[in-house]
Amino acid sequence: LVGSEMCIRDRKETTMQSLKKIVLTASVLMCAGTVAFAGELDTQQAKESYSMGASVGNYLSDQIYKQSKLGLSADMALIEQGFQDAIRGKSKLSDEDMLKFLNSRAEKLNKLDVAAKEKMAKENKAKATKFLAENAKKKGVTVTKSGLQYEVLRKGSGATPRIEDVVTVGYTGKLMDGTVFESTYEAKQPARFVVMSIIPGLEEGLKLMKEGAQFRFTIPANLAYGEFGAGQIPPESPLIFELELIKVEKVGAHQGMGKTVINGMPNPHK
Repeated sequence: LVGSEMCIRDRKETTMQSLKKIVLTASVLMCAGTVAFAGELDTQQAKESYSMGASVGNYLSDQIYKQSKLGLSADMALIEQGFQDAIRGKSKLSDEDMLKFLNSRAEKLNKLDVAAKEKMAKENKAKATKFLAENAKKKGVTVTKSGLQYEVLRKGSGATPRIEDVVTVGYTGKLMDGTVFESTYEAKQPARFVVMSIIPGLEEGLKLMKEGAQFRFTIPANLAYGEFGAGQIPPESPLIFELELIKVEKVGAHQGMGKTVINGMPNPHK
């Protein structure tokens, strides 16, 4: 318990230091941008200074938008006033008070974010149950004991990868609404990774394939990124992969790769 309290206290101190850095950095950059933009953007220095100011503005705009989506609004007029007062060294609040209020806001945002993700997870889980049930009934779809669903789009004739092998694949990954979250074809570069390093659904699926084959995998969330999601992938989201197994390299090919996954889907369960 003592260790936990120390960790919490350390996190709070780190958060306050980070917030203070943001406030001070933003003030300095806005000051620099204001001075440089007194004239036209006709010099390198003017353009650099303006870019710094615009960068801070873009960051704040993005944060304000995200916070408003969570249900926490902000007064733009007072945000602008706070900048101007800070630039002139006439802040109406002390640094300690500002950090206290910003920390309070951060805690509110964290609670709202957790609630929003829990709501999304519940809604997605209900949609996923229906989606997977309907997909399982489609002609050509096979469902394994784990719940993985797959369709053979093209048979292969080469080697079947083992868990320790390195594979080179081409794929398009989609959410259940059809949104593409990753594609090696769009990137114009295939992915190469160790089979054991990826999400369980793809690991299982690859071991069903032969080199040269192309399958469509529909992967339940519990075999992908589960209740938390990852990056562009929302919580409780099944994933659809159209995957082509280009090459299988046997044991030894991955030496020196460590746990690096190149354009792959890292396994959150390992």
